[in-house]
Amino acid sequence: MKQSPISAESISAPIGKTIYPEPYASLVKGRQKRKLGEYFGLTNFGVNLTHLSPGAISALAHSHSKQDEFILVLEGSPTLVLDEEEFVLHPGDCYGFKAGTGIAHQLINRTEENVTYIEIGDRTLGDEVEYPNDDLKATQLPNGEWALTHKDGRPY
Repeated sequence: MKQSPISAESISAPIGKTIYPEPYASLVKGRQKRKLGEYFGLTNFGVNLTHLSPGAISALAHSHSKQDEFILVLEGSPTLVLDEEEFVLHPGDCYGFKAGTGIAHQLINRTEENVTYIEIGDRTLGDEVEYPNDDLKATQLPNGEWALTHKDGRPY
């Protein structure tokens, strides 16, 4: 498939779209994620251009068992939460989240300005996502879809 280059901002991005069930879905309502990698049919890794409105979070604090993640801040000053530590990031700052460490992470926009960043993650199958602060667990199925359950295994 041959495509012409396009503006990343022209790729549609529903605000607040998530796989989280309630009550967690409403927590990311100020997040807008443009799935750039999917637009171009990439299957080995994902690339997202993500915007956080003031007060918004990127995701629940989480850690992956198999999938690495990477972020690069383009504008704004989000707070990076790594377990109990916090770091204010600025444009040009980046961070990589190695899978399997158990270190929970998320970005929070505690400012009055919008935050924009690039996030990249691999798509290694068989991933599990732990959410230490919430009664949620995500398990990747063989077809790549996600099964969301309570920590005790009950489905949502």
